[in-house]
Amino acid sequence: MAALLLALGIALALHGTWRVFGAKSPWPPRFLGLVARIVGARVRVVGAPLRHDVVFVSNHLSWIDILLLSGATGSAFVAKSELRSAPLVGWLCTLNHTIFVSRGDRMAVTAQIAQIRDALAADWPVTLFPEGTTGDGVTLLPFKAALLAALDPPPPGVKVQPVRIDYGAATSELAWVGDEPGQHHAARVLERKGTFVATLHFAGPFDPAEFGDRKAIAAEARRRMEAL
Repeated sequence: MAALLLALGIALALHGTWRVFGAKSPWPPRFLGLVARIVGARVRVVGAPLRHDVVFVSNHLSWIDILLLSGATGSAFVAKSELRSAPLVGWLCTLNHTIFVSRGDRMAVTAQIAQIRDALAADWPVTLFPEGTTGDGVTLLPFKAALLAALDPPPPGVKVQPVRIDYGAATSELAWVGDEPGQHHAARVLERKGTFVATLHFAGPFDPAEFGDRKAIAAEARRRMEAL
């Protein structure tokens, strides 16, 4: 906890300095990558992640995924709207250009798609977790393709790059499965001794324009993730 608070203080000071001078701050994703290391992750990247004009489509095991992917790619994320009101965490999410969505409000999907397109237009990589929840790291859950409508049609030059996250031997300890409360899972991760290797497998990117609608894009992303 002391290391996390120290990292937060330093990152906020540096972020504020960048913002004072009107510069694009690299510190929110760097801070998240550092938090991943503090909680024990040692990141191994396989493949070449794109840096611009990309939507990453990833499997989802835990909140640790966000730390890992942000640190490795600088990506923004789509998160459930309830997270916005969480003390401190919600505010930190806004610094990393998080797109908050209400999963139960089908009428808001159009606005959420517009937010994703705006983020891409502002040259922020965006990560989607199409499973819609965390899984066990062994089997991919069914994909929910609604937000991939942001790529139908895709903004000019934007590619889709599937990612598979793997915690290796620590998967069963770290995966956030079932109805476990978030605070309990966070405490369990922080109490875990030692480190673990977190591998980010980046598949080759593809042009979503070649696959048509959101369901076809989701199917191709899933096929490439399963191949990893």
